[in-house]
Amino acid sequence: MALMDAALAVLNAGKPARTAEIPATEEKAFRALNLLTAKPVLYVANVEEASAGTGNALSARVEAMAKAEHAGCVVISAAIEAEIAQLPDGEQRDFLDSLGLEEPGLDRLIRAGYALLGLVTFFTVGPKEARAWTVTDGAKAPQAAGAIHTDFERGFIRAQTIRFDDFVALAGEAGAKEAGKARDEGKDYVVQDGDVMLFKFNV
Repeated sequence: MALMDAALAVLNAGKPARTAEIPATEEKAFRALNLLTAKPVLYVANVEEASAGTGNALSARVEAMAKAEHAGCVVISAAIEAEIAQLPDGEQRDFLDSLGLEEPGLDRLIRAGYALLGLVTFFTVGPKEARAWTVTDGAKAPQAAGAIHTDFERGFIRAQTIRFDDFVALAGEAGAKEAGKARDEGKDYVVQDGDVMLFKFNV
């Protein structure tokens, strides 16, 4: 009843339920109420090309509203994103540089969506392919293994783990091992966004 009263107070004030001040210990129970305006929201402000990097006066108003509502906000230019999608990979970086942008807006949108939903990505890399896997933020190594196959979670022994930046800078697994950047993690290891992982398990 106390949680419903807290939600009702903000709803009566014309605000979404997610703005209610809920103790961290009660957040799970609050989510169980399944209030529509308590669900996470991400606003995407579409601006003209010239404002893609900084936004404009209107997108600033959207950002202020999102902050007041405890929601996320990303500014992108749909026109620029459409152009990037049509360019070969080799030309995309030059096009972004010419506009003074570090990355496509779509990349920022994806990261914001993952953050809003409490998700992280880890990678598995083999001789034939590299794959990205998604798990809940706070997931431990056995749960990550289970995202690939349930047998991996049941028979989990350990996970060889390399930070993404180290994997790239040191040209892969062999270089990371030589530099001492590959480490074995056990069942209590919390997966970090961007980890490159190799799981050892019993069958």
